[in-house]
Amino acid sequence: MSDDLDDLIRRVDPDRWLSSRFIGDAGRRADVIAIYAYDHELARAPKVASNPLLGEIRLTWWREMLDEAYEGRHVRHHPTAQALADVIRRHDLPREPLEAMIDARYRELDATPMSKADAMALAFGTANSAAVLAIQVLGGAVEGSFASGWSAMWALSRLMADGRLASSAVSEALAEVSLSMAEARTVERRDVSHEAFPAVAHATLAPHYATGRRPTLFEKQLRLIWAVARGRI
Repeated sequence: MSDDLDDLIRRVDPDRWLSSRFIGDAGRRADVIAIYAYDHELARAPKVASNPLLGEIRLTWWREMLDEAYEGRHVRHHPTAQALADVIRRHDLPREPLEAMIDARYRELDATPMSKADAMALAFGTANSAAVLAIQVLGGAVEGSFASGWSAMWALSRLMADGRLASSAVSEALAEVSLSMAEARTVERRDVSHEAFPAVAHATLAPHYATGRRPTLFEKQLRLIWAVARGRI
């Protein structure tokens, strides 16, 4: 099952998949991949549903899955659901970030253009929450704004490169987060341990995406190696 999820994330989420290659422990790497697979399933809800109601049903399905996992009940038969339930139990993951990842996707069911606040809420609710969970799996702790800020910056830059959402809202949100991180960078770069750094290493690709272009695989690999070696984005 873990190999199947790893192959899935390699295809649909190559940035975070590449970052996960720097996780030395194979078991913890698979656990982090399960979190990314959960994020992928939630992201699919607004995309594959033919109308908002069906999208809500898909998101509710995952909320009910969390009920099963946290209440110790049998978890529905789905590879990502079962893998995530195992990760929740093994690492005593808090429910709040997992719920936040669901809540953030509801805004995408609304066809009206997003504001800057909407774009930031989406980025922090999804990428930040996933980073917080991944850091916990890797034995780290999140302090200050380092992990959340960089993870949100990566998510916003991806939205810009993908051409999703209103470009003005995304660019304004990205500019605000970028300024915040530039001010905090030297003070807070040590807030993520070496072991947990792969949970946020992919954020080093954000400057590439912010220019509106996609970096090549070789560029991604070089930037990730350099970021992990320094322990800095």
